[in-house]
Amino acid sequence: MDHNATTPLAMEVYNAMQDWLIPGRVQNASSVHMEGRAARDTVEESRESVAQALGGKTREIIFTSGATEANHLAIYGATEADEHVITTAVEHPSVLAAVEARADHSILPVGVDGRVSVASLADALTEKTRLVSILWGNNETGVLQDIEAIGRLCRERNVLLHVDAVQVFGRLPFRVADLPIDMITVSGHKMYGPQGVGALWVRTGVSLVPTLSGGHQERGRRAGTENVAAIAGFGAACERLPALLSEQERIAQLRDRLWGGLAAVDGIQRNGCADAALPNTLNVSFSGVEGEAMLMGLDLAGVSVSSGSACTAGSLEPSHVLMAMGLSGQHARGAVRFSLGTQNTAEEVDEVISRVLDVVERMRRAA
Repeated sequence: MDHNATTPLAMEVYNAMQDWLIPGRVQNASSVHMEGRAARDTVEESRESVAQALGGKTREIIFTSGATEANHLAIYGATEADEHVITTAVEHPSVLAAVEARADHSILPVGVDGRVSVASLADALTEKTRLVSILWGNNETGVLQDIEAIGRLCRERNVLLHVDAVQVFGRLPFRVADLPIDMITVSGHKMYGPQGVGALWVRTGVSLVPTLSGGHQERGRRAGTENVAAIAGFGAACERLPALLSEQERIAQLRDRLWGGLAAVDGIQRNGCADAALPNTLNVSFSGVEGEAMLMGLDLAGVSVSSGSACTAGSLEPSHVLMAMGLSGQHARGAVRFSLGTQNTAEEVDEVISRVLDVVERMRRAA
């Protein structure tokens, strides 16, 4: 129950990658010989699959090594060093790091529900603001931002909007062509594809300076030999999008079933807006129990969960997302994130509830 960290590889994805993992096979899509042209065909077929899944144009897709690189390409590639950039306090660490590296930046606060106020964004916009970067679905809490309202405001002020949609892609239906956004980040391994591959969609007409230079790959926007096997897997994962979306109502019911069973625990608190959230994510805090200890206890009980972002695992600091939402250090340290996927069942949810109750009881007795 840790699908926001990564999802298991789908069989269709595995099969698509196998042709490019055969020992001795040539995989450089920039080569002009027959083997190189076959690799190029696979890359372009996958680009079309990603574009169709996003509802954009094929030429608007830039393949990257993952979401972190895509986020950095959007932020550094679309702004000059002296231009103003805005983000929120609950972003993924890769966005916060990139934005904070800019001399002129603003980090907007969020409410107790984890959502940023569109009015506060309007107040933060200046004549020097070039880019707003927003995480659509939070990886820790599942809270969804009002991307359409934020996008309309950015359009009115002639400001670019970059959206990190890593957790939303495959869980909520959308078409980039219908949204008031300019760039969007997606990742393969969050939607049953391989790790090490992602994409940045860039609306036609948006100027982007490459952050990796040297080669002319990706239409000169991202240098480096393409990872053909991973890109083939990403394309296959995107072709599964209709099936993934059809599962989300069932997964949301499982999440609600999980919360219904855990809500009976004394001292439990649900973190984040329940009315605007990813269908698979539940973040809760248990008073009197450390989240990391809870993770270890559940791991020993055969339940895989997380205390927050996998990218900050091992940190002794409480979640920056939960702290930004106004939780106390104690509650933030006692947080556990459950993130469900297509393989989870109602029987598993009931078993998880039972094991969580047992672990919480044992830990509180030992405290």
